Amino acid sequence: MNDETNPKRRIVSSRHLAEGEGWEASEVEYGMIIAFNAFSRWMTRCMSAAGNTDLTPIEILVLHNTNHRGRDKRLTDICFLLNIEDTHVVNYALRKLMKMELLRSEKRGKEVFYRTSDRGAALCEAYRDVRERCFLDGLSRLDMTGEEMREMAANLRTLSGQYDQASRAATSL
Repeated sequence: MNDETNPKRRIVSSRHLAEGEGWEASEVEYGMIIAFNAFSRWMTRCMSAAGNTDLTPIEILVLHNTNHRGRDKRLTDICFLLNIEDTHVVNYALRKLMKMELLRSEKRGKEVFYRTSDRGAALCEAYRDVRERCFLDGLSRLDMTGEEMREMAANLRTLSGQYDQASRAATSL
């Protein structure tokens, strides 16, 4: 079926990637592009409302991940959990967060462990409050159960694994 006879339009960002078999993947990719950009914009604006206008999306993610469960984290732990390959990006974020006194570090042997400072933990809590008021309240109005949201999250994690595998395959070409 071509676009003229197909009652549903293909919503994609790159028409040349949406031709032929598997075109639906282009719709998913476009959805991920706009979701990524909306989420990045949301994180910075939420953090701004929480009291800090100087953090990038990656720095916000690193701060929250370091605060996660109140456990000390190493650079490699943070990179692994956020699925970030470029350790320099995370290391830069850690240094900036340390300079802003949102994180503390402790060297144990050859490893450096990071944890949120009281100020960093308070900022994470303020972010949580803004998130609850501005995002979760509206999210409850969607026609989606908690189980459906969990399934969507699982599908996104599975899809990320497919992209990781494809990136390894592309590297070998």
